Amino acid sequence: MTRRISGTVLGLTGMTAVLCAGVHALAARPAAAPPAAPVAVAAPPVTDRCTALAGQTLPGDVKILTARTVGVTPAGTRLEPDAAPLANSIPPHCRIEGVIGERTGAGGKPFGIGFALALPDNWNGRFLLQGGGGLNGTVHPPIGAAAAGDIPALARGFAVASHDSGHKGAVFDDSFMADQRAALDFSENAVPTVAHTAKAIIASYYGRAVGHSYMAGCSTGGRESMLAAQRYPELFDGIVVGAPAMRTGNSNLALSWAAVQFNQAAPRDGAGKPLVERIFSDADRAVLKKGLLAQCDGLDGLDDGMIMNVAQCRFDASRLACHKGQKADCLKPAQVTAIQRAFTAPRDKAGASLYAPYPYDTGITNTEGRLPGFLPTGKPGVFGPANRDLAIDIDARIQAIRANASQRLTDTDSWTNLNTFLGRGGKILFYHGVSDPWFSAFDTLNYWQRASAANGAAWRDASRFYMVPGMGHCRGGDSFDDFDLLGAVVAWVEQGRTPEAVLSWRSSQPSRQRPMCPWPSYAHYTGGDAELAGSYECRMPYGAPKG
Repeated sequence: MTRRISGTVLGLTGMTAVLCAGVHALAARPAAAPPAAPVAVAAPPVTDRCTALAGQTLPGDVKILTARTVGVTPAGTRLEPDAAPLANSIPPHCRIEGVIGERTGAGGKPFGIGFALALPDNWNGRFLLQGGGGLNGTVHPPIGAAAAGDIPALARGFAVASHDSGHKGAVFDDSFMADQRAALDFSENAVPTVAHTAKAIIASYYGRAVGHSYMAGCSTGGRESMLAAQRYPELFDGIVVGAPAMRTGNSNLALSWAAVQFNQAAPRDGAGKPLVERIFSDADRAVLKKGLLAQCDGLDGLDDGMIMNVAQCRFDASRLACHKGQKADCLKPAQVTAIQRAFTAPRDKAGASLYAPYPYDTGITNTEGRLPGFLPTGKPGVFGPANRDLAIDIDARIQAIRANASQRLTDTDSWTNLNTFLGRGGKILFYHGVSDPWFSAFDTLNYWQRASAANGAAWRDASRFYMVPGMGHCRGGDSFDDFDLLGAVVAWVEQGRTPEAVLSWRSSQPSRQRPMCPWPSYAHYTGGDAELAGSYECRMPYGAPKG
């Protein structure tokens, strides 16, 4: 069979050659010349160019399971039950679904890296790999929505790929770890494998190679994006890292430590177990939030319930402690002690810090939504019933974490030598919600600062970090949680436009806007309509740490 694609005749032999080159590029060295600037390519009106891919087996043990044309997806469509509705329409594209390395593994279960690839009719020459979430296990619609504001990558003309990292299962089902290959795929192999496969298919489909490659994701997707920059520095030109799950053993240890500190302040039931739901009443939460705002809100020039000046917030919970005889509008001494200890990092017996402290922010008292704030509610969480432990063996826990080979391979918090990625002109942006109750924004900041120290001026010329006050894990909260860092990194890579202030807005109220400022600067109110971004300037806080 012979097919004509974008003016180039590609038979199966030609397609095989292109795909072989892409799949085996893991071992290849990068070209010395930078990639050509993307040029929009309109797909020719050949009705079978997409559907003809279905059922093909390609080099690298790649099977195309389905290939179908998708018309315009209108704004307001919800592509997944828990996804936000599309703010803008998605243009026509070819949607491919396939599997790489399909096999039977441990326990007789089927494995293989499932992937999806969206090929827009009007391609702009760019490719984006979409990061996953949790422990993956699902191939999500490939649209590239992470940190892309209202216009996902696919709507901009990117070819977009997503994947399940090598197994099928619920988002926090870790049973796949029993299979060696599946564990390796999740830890590090799925990212380069899917990227190379997708690039090869794209080149074959359009008749020209990808011009620029990008990756973006949050949580596990943020970890995968860090992984790409650290271990596969030739894969992508620009990367966006959101709230990375970069050392989950340590962050889970910190959360367990915090739970124990809170539980020690709880009233007990008849069996001596802590009543977690009664540690903080609604009134207690209101006192804490009011006190936090009193100490930190005005530092950004405006008392509006938002703590924008994160670097200069020095909240002291002891100032909220009840005085002798005081019964209301204060916190009990045990509550104050619990807060002070829970927000700090656990330490091993040698005194070494095992995680970062958690920031004090407005979302810590939140009790609603998919992920409540840092303070315990007593309600079951995504991992099961509330933690009711009254003690924790920190040293035994950290020894088990350090002995876990899969954890060590998965973690991305240690590697800071990025001179190959930076030397190719790579750019990387980080963002993190300050009210994230899972992963501390200060832990991501710590990595970013260590990478700055390791790479010097090259890092400062290639990376920015953005705190998102009020935002929970990846999105939501009382925050300006919509912003276009994807557009910012593309402009930096392709036009040399260094990002500084980035417009952000509330996903629920787009007319309410703020500039999102690179660390350690913050949005300082200068006057005018407080809902307009132009009423603020990015200002460096007095005494702020240098990034």
